Amino acid sequence: MADHTISRRRLLGTAGATGLALGAAGSAAGYAVASSDSADGSGASGAALTTLGTDEVMFHGKHQPGITTPVQSRGHLIAFDLAAGTGRKEAAALLRRWSAAAERLMAGKPVVGAGPDTDIARDAGPSALTVTFGFGHSFFGRTGLEKQRPAALDPLPDFSSDRLDKSRSNGDLWVQIGANDPLVAFHALRALQQQAGAAAKVRWQMNGFNRSPGATARPMTTRNLMGQIDGTNNPKPSDDDFNKRIFVPEKPDAADPAWMAGGSYAVVRRIRMLLDDWERLATKAQEEVIGRRKADGAPLTGGTETTEMELEKTGADGKLVVPLNAHARITRPDQNGGAAMLRRPFSYHDGFDAKGEPDAGLLFICWQADPLRGFVPVQRKLDRGDALSEFIRHEASGLFAVPGGAGAGEYVGQRLLEG
Repeated sequence: MADHTISRRRLLGTAGATGLALGAAGSAAGYAVASSDSADGSGASGAALTTLGTDEVMFHGKHQPGITTPVQSRGHLIAFDLAAGTGRKEAAALLRRWSAAAERLMAGKPVVGAGPDTDIARDAGPSALTVTFGFGHSFFGRTGLEKQRPAALDPLPDFSSDRLDKSRSNGDLWVQIGANDPLVAFHALRALQQQAGAAAKVRWQMNGFNRSPGATARPMTTRNLMGQIDGTNNPKPSDDDFNKRIFVPEKPDAADPAWMAGGSYAVVRRIRMLLDDWERLATKAQEEVIGRRKADGAPLTGGTETTEMELEKTGADGKLVVPLNAHARITRPDQNGGAAMLRRPFSYHDGFDAKGEPDAGLLFICWQADPLRGFVPVQRKLDRGDALSEFIRHEASGLFAVPGGAGAGEYVGQRLLEG
């Protein structure tokens, strides 16, 4: 099949010539005007590619893409179960196919090896596409690799707020797809599902979205479907302890096998927001539930979004300005023994239920070096008295070991499957 994909160099020549960068503060719309005539000879200029299309994330590296990559505007999460009779050898072949496909897709190239490319993403650039692979607890038993299963992958404890649908939870294999163009994202989803062939079948799949880059006058922390700024206190790669909190060290201790070096653990939760109930609250009541102002994300104790919250500050009535059960108070690392996780979620909307209420909320994804020191202690504390719990419902859950990135010529998980 001919490669119809426009090269990255050509993309940069058309769109990048404006000097605009993805996410640049205060930039204009970000469109580059093509000066060439149209193919039909009419002389009309064709639609120009934007800088969003040119952005490319590298597949190979120390860590897998899609963890520290800026969150994209479109996401797909999909879990697979290995087919009966599929073992270690077949799983290795599958990860080899998937890795090869992901490398081409992330470079804006069509996939090869599983029939003709669907052309869904034809004419588009890479659009910051990322593909991330992980292994579930059950994968190791199915492939005879139980001795290589990390202790950190033990099932999460039960939480009182859980209303989990087992058919939409867990799975042998997990794939996270993100892109800043919905067709590019769907193209990757479809390609990887086709590449699975007879080795694995889809267990569950979820679709998410975020605000598109450039939709606001300046780069901002994203908002969730409750209208709240979400992600203010996320760990930053510039933090001294970021790698320690988010990634398994290059020389893992006894709790992590060697193949997890440079990897991370992803907790995935489908959290439905009871929006009809939430939207009946006055703005002031919503802010007290969260502990932050809705307009700008600043703590109720004053300042801007990044101002440190004054937990002991009281108002004229003598009451704490930030209530004891406010979500932002409970989730602070200094209120949880330093527990921290990198949240990288997508919102979702799956229509309306029989009562006419929106089936919408958050595809919560968080990353940490150890879920027992990251997600679990925070969720336990939220379970005991978070004011937000009245307005949300955890409906699906998964925990996945995400190995480090693949080196040149390698595939993801090679150290596990061929070690």
